[in-house]
Formats: sequence, C-alpha cells, structure tokens
Amino acid sequence: MSKLFGFSGDDDFCPGGSIYPNPKDSSLFLSLGRQVDVYFPSRKRSRISAPFVFSGERFEQKKQVSIEVLPDECLFEIFRRLPAGQERSACACVSKRWLMLLSNICRDEDLKPEEKITENKAEDQDIESDGYLSRSLEGKKATDVRLAAIAVGAASHGGLGKLLIRGSNSARKVTDVGLRAIARGCPSLRVLSLWNVSSIGDEGLCEIANSCHLLEKLDLCQCPEISDRALLAVAKGCPNLTDLTIDSCSKIGNEGLQAIGRCCPNLKSISIKDCHLLGDQGIASLLSSSSYVLTKVKLQALNITDVSLAVIGHYGKAVTDLALIGLPNVSERGFWVMGNGHGLQKLKSLSITSCRGVTDTGLEAVGKGCPNLKQFSLRKCAFLSDNGLVSFAKAAASLESLQLEECHRITQFGFFGTLLNCGTKLKALAVVNCLGIKDLNLGLPLLTPCKSLRSLSIRNCFGFGNASLALLGKLCPQLQHLDLSGLQGITDAGFLPLLESCEAGLVKVNLSGCVNLTDKVVLLLAEMHGWTLEMLNLDGCQKISDASLVAISENCPLLGDLDLSKCMITDCGIAALANGNQLSLQILSVSRCSLITDKSLPALGELGQTLVGLNLQHCNAISTSTIDLLLEQLWRCDILS
Repeated sequence: MSKLFGFSGDDDFCPGGSIYPNPKDSSLFLSLGRQVDVYFPSRKRSRISAPFVFSGERFEQKKQVSIEVLPDECLFEIFRRLPAGQERSACACVSKRWLMLLSNICRDEDLKPEEKITENKAEDQDIESDGYLSRSLEGKKATDVRLAAIAVGAASHGGLGKLLIRGSNSARKVTDVGLRAIARGCPSLRVLSLWNVSSIGDEGLCEIANSCHLLEKLDLCQCPEISDRALLAVAKGCPNLTDLTIDSCSKIGNEGLQAIGRCCPNLKSISIKDCHLLGDQGIASLLSSSSYVLTKVKLQALNITDVSLAVIGHYGKAVTDLALIGLPNVSERGFWVMGNGHGLQKLKSLSITSCRGVTDTGLEAVGKGCPNLKQFSLRKCAFLSDNGLVSFAKAAASLESLQLEECHRITQFGFFGTLLNCGTKLKALAVVNCLGIKDLNLGLPLLTPCKSLRSLSIRNCFGFGNASLALLGKLCPQLQHLDLSGLQGITDAGFLPLLESCEAGLVKVNLSGCVNLTDKVVLLLAEMHGWTLEMLNLDGCQKISDASLVAISENCPLLGDLDLSKCMITDCGIAALANGNQLSLQILSVSRCSLITDKSLPALGELGQTLVGLNLQHCNAISTSTIDLLLEQLWRCDILS
C-alpha cells in the first residue's frame, strides 16, 4: 500500500515489466498513458477450475486436497469404524471404489466406539441377523457391483436371508468377488441359489461356507467351475444345511457328497442330476449317513447301479418322497432289492421315469415293500406289462393316486384290472399317451364299482372309445373331475351313459379335442350336473353350437371357467351367456371363433362385470376398435387379443 500511495510517476507500477507476457494479449488493455494500463476482460467468462494464489511475480494454481488420494488400506480403516447402516450405505453411493471397499468389511471387523453401543443398537444387530430380505438377480442384472451393493445395503434393512442368481451379464459376469462380498456382509444368509453361472468357482462358495454358517438351502445348477472342494467347505461350515440341489455340475463327485453326509446331520432333502463323476460310492455314503433324517431324494441322469437302489431300500427309513429318473444302469434286480429291503416303510410318493429296469417283477416288489405308498407316477417305462401293473395295484393297498404316461405295453386289461384291484383308497387315476390301449368289448361280468375314485384323466389315448367309456360309467359312479382331452374316437353314444352313471355331480370336465361330441352332450351335462359344474373345457369341439350356451346359461350357476375355443358359436350364443341371470363367469375363452363379430360388444361388456380373463385371440371378425373399447370398459379384466 505504501508503494501505491507513494507513487510519484517516475517509477514503474509493475517493476517486473509488462503484466502480459504474451503480446497478443495486449488487445485486452487500454493505454491511458505511458505508465498506466487499464485491463478490460473479454465478454466470455473464463472457467477457473481451481483457486489461484499470487506468489512472487506470477500466479500459481493451488492443488486440490481430496480423500481420494488416500490408499485403499486407509479408506478401509476409516470405513470399518463407521456404524453399519445408513452411514455405510451413503458412503457406498460415492463411487464404485468405495462400494467395493465397503463390501469387503466382515461383520467381525467392525470397530465401533464403546460409548456408541447402546441397548437399542444391540437390538438392531439382532434384527439384522434375522435375514428377512430376499434378492434375485437375473441376466444382465447379475454383476459383482450389484452383489456388493446388496451386501452393503442389506445390513440396515433386516439382513439378507435369500439370494437367487440366474444367469450372468455377458460383459461383466458374476465372479467370486461378488460372492465374497455377500459372504462378508450377509452372515444371515439362509438360502443360496446359483443357476448358470460359469464364472463362479470354489473360492466364492468357500467364502460363503466360512461366513454364512446359518445356510440351510443350497441350489447349484450348471456351475461347471464348482468342485468337491467347495462342497467340503460347505459341509464343514454349514451344519444347518437341510436342502441340497446339484444339477449339471461336472466337477462334483463322490468326495463332496460323502462330506455332506458326514457333516450335515440335518439334511432332509437331496436332489442330484446329471453329474457324471457321481457314482454308487457317493450316493450310498450320503444315504447311509442320513438314514434317519433324509425325507426327500431325487436322482436323475446318474451313472449309478443297483447298489444305490439297494442302499435306498435298506437305509431310507425316513424317506417319504422318492424320484428316480433316467437311470440307464439300474436293472430289474435293483428295483427288486429296493422293494425287499423293507426300509421304505414311510414312503408316500414314488416317481419313476425312463428306467429300463422297471419290469413286472421289480414293480410288484416295490408295491409290497412300500405299504404306505399313496402317490405313484410311472413314465416311459417300456417293459412294464398288464400283469405287473395289476400285481402292483393289489400290493399297494394304500395307493390314492396313480399316473401312467407313455407305458405302451399297458392295454385295456391292465387299465380296468387296476381299477378292480386297487383297493378302496384310490382317488385319482391318470393315463396319458398310452398307445397300447385299444377299444375292446371286454364283456366283463357284474363288477364291484370303484366308489373311491373321484378324478379320472385319460388323455391322448387314441384307442380309447365308446365301449371303454360306457364301462367306465359302471365302475366309477362317484367321479367329480373328468378329463378326456384328445379322445377323438368317442361320440355321444359312449359319453351319454357315462354322464348318466355319475352320481356325485361333476365339478370339472375337460373335453378338449373330442371333435365328435355334439350339443347333446352339453345339454345333458348342464341338465344333470349343472348345479355342481365349475369348469368346462370344450376347446376344439367343432360341433358345439349356440344351443349349448343357452343350456349353460340356464343351468350352471357355479360355472366360473368356460373354454369355447374353435367352437361353432355365434353372437347369439354370447348374448345367451350374457342374459343368464345366475351365471357368473370369471374366465371365458372364445379363441378362433370366427363367427363372433363386433355385434357381441354389448354382451361381452355385460359378461365383463364378473370376468377376470377374456381370450379373443384370432377372432378375425372382431375389429380393432371393438377390442379397444373392451380394453377401456373392462379395465379390471385381462384381455388377450
């Protein structure tokens, strides 16, 4: 200031020379004399990204001070001293670097000042460990960053209890890093499901096993990099494991399964599919170790032999549900030994599919060795004949449900022989795609009816005709659910006697694909069973016309589901349904009904007061504008068009 006020005019105001070193910048100054320059800045404001300080004879830019200059080790020490919850969640939003650092903090690494630990926070910790949250990541959403975010955020919202990962992002796949974040941040995890994640290996699952000791359910499907090493860690670190599913994991073999059997005393359910390294040694060890707790067993597409079935028959003392699918190396002897092992006393549900070892002798032994069997499903077993099926029906006195599918050696004799010898508890019988059944006039004498049967399903058995249908009416007077879909050989002559024989009142009737049935069937059905009928499917019955709809509207007050697809109905039939005072349809399908036009708009609007589903697909005579009006009027109804 002294220089300024003591300026005499003889000295330079700036002793260092011109204030602008660049001659081109001189245009910004206006000279008022030899000693004075006045600075005029340009109209455009210059952008200053950092403060400037005057030091000596020039301006110097001051360096920014940021927490980002700290190394990861220092940031980690800072973060783990923050209270878990909103504070850490807020920090995780700053950057990906902070998120990944926070996700690597284990619960036992938290450092909190003693004075901040109050009773309320202790209660919060209890709540966090309960594991209330469920999260599912599929496809592109499945990345390590999302898993890290879940690990950090779940702590303040009740803790993560269930995690499902389906597939992976093709560019940023889920790896062991993401699973490690879950392990360190979510010790409350109880359910983990990994499907089609080829980039996750043993390291990630080992982290879960070492930190998530409450894990109860583990589902591994198409995880080619997970091996026995990971299963060994799970066996040691997760003693509460109750449910294990392994599907198409090519590196998992006998050693891992043996460890699970030794170290997981609470294991109740096991499902193993398509693991070519697994053999009799692993299955036998697991079943023998879990003899008194294992209740559900599913073995599919494995290289096991009769030895495994023998172990099941002897050690399966607690097994209630058993499924054997695609076991090519199991012979008749395996099923015979399993049935004679007398260990499956509690077995209630048995499903066998594509097993060549199922023969008459083996199936009869199974029936005798499982006295409490209630549900039996047999699919694609080509060597079973009528004699074996009837022998099984006689032996399985407690059987309540029987399903046969693609067993082509079963004929009419086996079908009716089962009905006659199944005992007094059979409630449901289903026969699907059994091409050996032919329509024969058996001429059976007066038979004792099967009064316990409530549900009968005969689907796509093209040889089943009127003669068999008439006999069914005499044998099954208490039917309530009837499914005859795909039986193109039956006509009114065979179906009408069946309707007249049903005494209890039909509730659900499926006649889809029965192309030879006419209005006579629907008229009699509505007249005799309308007071109990709740579901009727006439899809593909091309001889059904408006007369059937008039009978339905007048006689079926409980009907809620009606399928008229590809029937010969018109606008008059839809109007008849709308005029039915007692009718309260919820689902109506008129797909491919080409005779329905825009004239049905008022009737469909009236029906829409109770409808929740309406199928108008391929109704070419209904215009787009009518569809738009229906969508506007019936906003509560799901309309397919």
